[in-house]
Amino acid sequence: MSNKDYYEILGVAKSASDDDIKKAYRKLAMKYHPDRNPDNKEVEEKFKEIQKAYDTLSDKEKRAMYDQYGHAAFEQGMGGAGGFGGGFGGGFGGAQGFDFSDIFSQMFGGAAGGRQPDYQGSDLQVGVEISLEEAAKGLKKRINIPTYEECGVCHGSGAKPGTSATTCSTCHGSGTVHIRQAIFQMQQTCPTCHGSGKEIKDPCVKCRGEGRIKTSKTVEVNIPAGIDDGQRIRLSGEGEPGRHGAPAGDLYVNVHVKEHKIFERNGLDLHCELPISFAVAALGGDVEVPTLDGKVKLNIPKETQNGRRMRVKGKGIKSLRSSATGDLYCHVVVETPVNLTDRQKELLEEFERISTGLDRSQTPRKKSFLDKLGDLFD
Repeated sequence: MSNKDYYEILGVAKSASDDDIKKAYRKLAMKYHPDRNPDNKEVEEKFKEIQKAYDTLSDKEKRAMYDQYGHAAFEQGMGGAGGFGGGFGGGFGGAQGFDFSDIFSQMFGGAAGGRQPDYQGSDLQVGVEISLEEAAKGLKKRINIPTYEECGVCHGSGAKPGTSATTCSTCHGSGTVHIRQAIFQMQQTCPTCHGSGKEIKDPCVKCRGEGRIKTSKTVEVNIPAGIDDGQRIRLSGEGEPGRHGAPAGDLYVNVHVKEHKIFERNGLDLHCELPISFAVAALGGDVEVPTLDGKVKLNIPKETQNGRRMRVKGKGIKSLRSSATGDLYCHVVVETPVNLTDRQKELLEEFERISTGLDRSQTPRKKSFLDKLGDLFD
């Protein structure tokens, strides 16, 4: 066992109250209990570490000693006051080793007293992919998730029809075994019956003794308008069913919004490119722009420059938590035509000739560029 700080093991501050320590222990013990992590030595060691930390910090005298002397308070041969001069024999109130049955009877309703605890079902996660339009408007979506149901052959007993479970030959029906390690005597779930106290000699051929079989069920998920990529929805009680009638876990639906061909989302706002011709940019005019609700007209002012950003109010995404709605921003791209006809080339050449003597005020970007060049070489 390592000498890692007990407060750090339980994830609490040194000023934590008794209730905070108890809550932290319960959460960790549920997570790392050997029954939930069979044949995992690393988790088993973690579980022992958590138990030892809780046993010390949940006792006022031990906690006071630990706060003052650290791990040295419980080492053999420390000497000094009778509180810990005799190592564990004195430090732990004269107990000849200790077990955790009292702790589990308090925390899990007597689980370590001879029967496997009724564990809440595990939480499940599932991913769902939707379009940007669906994210903006919301939808109801039906998804299939894995689950368990009672075996229809043995009706949950786990034994082959016509037979029944017998008293476990290892723990003799108690559901637990005692293991002594050095000065510790620990009570653990029986490895043969896994805490049930029963042993199935002739298991059901369908469920192989589990009493339940894997299946799937369909769940309808209400995806709200305005949801964003990476957000998730929790469906309480729709996770894996608990064992022996315990509550089911929760189902978490992770939402992925597919990339859109036109729009990019930034918070509640949408952005898109808006290609326009040179003539429209110079003379102005109305153009159609796409939105998630269809096309709308947008007036392009005359003398619009490339890169100008134009706002279409209220055509973005509705907020999840308020009545606010984002906007659509169109980024103007003045497009250079390609594959010109002879007539088009002729007209453009003529325009270039008559534009040679344009006043610099008519070409603001060119004027700015020339001014910067002058500053550079002066």
